[in-house]
Amino acid sequence: MVSVRFEPGRLVLHRNVRHGRIGWVRSARVVSDDERGLLLWVARGAPAGHEVNAAGLGMRAVSFAEWVSPSYTVALGTWNGPPVLKFLPVGAAHSVWWFRNEEGRFQNWYVNLEEPGVRWDDGAVAGVDIVDQDLDVVVHPDLSWEWKDEDEFVERLAFPEHYWVTDDKAVRAEGERVIRIAEAGAFPFDGTWCDFTPPDEWDVPDKLPPGWDRPSAR
Repeated sequence: MVSVRFEPGRLVLHRNVRHGRIGWVRSARVVSDDERGLLLWVARGAPAGHEVNAAGLGMRAVSFAEWVSPSYTVALGTWNGPPVLKFLPVGAAHSVWWFRNEEGRFQNWYVNLEEPGVRWDDGAVAGVDIVDQDLDVVVHPDLSWEWKDEDEFVERLAFPEHYWVTDDKAVRAEGERVIRIAEAGAFPFDGTWCDFTPPDEWDVPDKLPPGWDRPSAR
């Protein structure tokens, strides 16, 4: 059951939290929010932020052994890749992203394995918090697929006292479940939203709103 619903067009924050810390945050517009789940649009240039260590490096720039440190901050910037559509099915341990090429045409689906999102609404600012579980699945337009970031997943599992994934078998099982849906060409891998175009009136804010760093809802 979803206790918080967002109106289409509302600006919300999609945040990944790790042990209560913000790993990344991206501003997004709500496309729809219904019994199927929450659909978000992240525009090119949307305000964003990602966690960095004391040297200013992101988690993927160093080994996990080097990343484990008592000093972190969130570097603010923008989403500079092509715009992306993100679908968070209600109660599911994954989201599905529609990646586009530089010309704005659909390129592939990206299954982000994650703990189910928890929504929050503080009035002036609202969002959904997830825990990204790192292992992902890329699904191509012909419905072929491949695992992504398996090396990072395995590396981090060797540090159970610091890693936020506690059940690697459950993460893989969720990926395999979604792979079967993709192979069947079932929703949302049936062409739905592949040609989505945002309304012209959706502007892109200059920066994250006050309250973007509020405590995790998870």
